Amino acid sequence: MPDSPGMSASRSDGHRLASRIYERAHLTGSFVLRSGATSSEYFDKYLFESDPRLLHEIAQALVELLPEQVDALAGLELGGVPLATVCSQVSGLPTLFVRKQAKRVPREPRSPRSSA
Repeated sequence: MPDSPGMSASRSDGHRLASRIYERAHLTGSFVLRSGATSSEYFDKYLFESDPRLLHEIAQALVELLPEQVDALAGLELGGVPLATVCSQVSGLPTLFVRKQAKRVPREPRSPRSSA
């Protein structure tokens, strides 16, 4: 079945956005990965996450894909936080931040400050 005009425009926009992300975040060189393996290519998400215009465009594209039943967004620390936050701003949905490990909380509650 052929694409409708709207679908091909959307697909074309998606390809342009993907190209911009690739151009911004794809690095070549010699990289030692966390696993210890080496690679001649690396994708650094922080490079597109630190570009406010590009990050906003990514968020707009992602928000269009959200099902209607979504009532919150979540981003994994640390890399997912900027994207989840901007998606929240675009969509108006609240954001949750997911930690890799539970945060230690104080054993005793802090006393409220006096309002003197």
